[in-house]
Amino acid sequence: MSDKRQPLIEVYGHGGDVETAASTFGQPVSAFLDYSANINPLGPPQGVITALQEGLGAVIRYPDPGHRSFKGMLAEELRTDAQRILVGNGAAECMALLLMGLQPRTVGVVDPCFSEYRELSVKFGSDIRSVCGCPERDWRADKTEIVALLARTDLVFLGQPNNPNGVQYSLEDIRDMASAAEQEGTWLVLDEAFIDFIPLEDRRTLMPELHQYPRTVIVRSMTKFYAIPGLRLGYTIAHPDVIQAMAGKQVTWSVNGLALLAGEVCLRSGRDYEQNTLQLIHEERVKLMQGLQALGLDVTPGEANFLLMELPQHMDAESFQREMGRRGVLVRSCAMYPGLGERHIRLAVKDAKSNDRMLTMAAEVLLKSSG
Repeated sequence: MSDKRQPLIEVYGHGGDVETAASTFGQPVSAFLDYSANINPLGPPQGVITALQEGLGAVIRYPDPGHRSFKGMLAEELRTDAQRILVGNGAAECMALLLMGLQPRTVGVVDPCFSEYRELSVKFGSDIRSVCGCPERDWRADKTEIVALLARTDLVFLGQPNNPNGVQYSLEDIRDMASAAEQEGTWLVLDEAFIDFIPLEDRRTLMPELHQYPRTVIVRSMTKFYAIPGLRLGYTIAHPDVIQAMAGKQVTWSVNGLALLAGEVCLRSGRDYEQNTLQLIHEERVKLMQGLQALGLDVTPGEANFLLMELPQHMDAESFQREMGRRGVLVRSCAMYPGLGERHIRLAVKDAKSNDRMLTMAAEVLLKSSG
């Protein structure tokens, strides 16, 4: 873990902690505009809430421990076999099950990255090795560094696109990494939690050719794109032996029935929801990036539904977060991310009205701090 000072509101290491924010800033949870969590601003697809309301009677029954209906729909959607899929209580449980099932002694991470890679690995007894991206490559690490990391670890986590910078590695680089994992007898875990926010033609994923790389695993989330983070739903695609090892460590009924029901409705939501989301995120990300740059922030040109940026030298992340919080806007401090500095923050991409409000508040805070 980083030895940087205790974060203001990320006391559990993540964004979206509105309860801590409410206590810190003395406002009700409903009062905040939350830019610290990266959730689809359109909300869940039409029909999800109705299906949940109509399905409440099912809480008197145990959920299907084999997740068969939802898994069957996923297999059809992904064009793979159901035996290559494991459904989990969010992507985080999938990562935990990988660590328990594969039992790596050493885990590699590419900083800056999602904090759970490191935290889960430490919880399950793994030693950590790391390499770090650089600003010249938009916080990507060089492929040769990642290949070398694969050679000296048992398992490597890599975000595709990566959190908090929102960038992808090229498909050629990912293939080279997957080949290196095969040669070294190492596991490569590609975290694609945010890949749905990237247009299909721009996604760099090994999903269509995953069968060629038995030691590469893909983890995805349903909660970000479909805006159901409170239900917790994610899945893993991997070789059947890996899925079996993970399933052997999974607590029975870890995925509740309402989450499975919502997942099925989301998969039936159709292309309109997907296209509307992609159009909104693209348009608003461009405008938001331009607005932030106009305020003097150095913005990393990510491809997902969030942006990493560095504040001007006269303000650090904690001060900015505190002043924005007092104004009812939550932002994600990235000062605790290994590899980043005290002035880095991350902002979600939301709808135009919310983004305009946030930019107005940010301009006020930055102007006040510079005077």
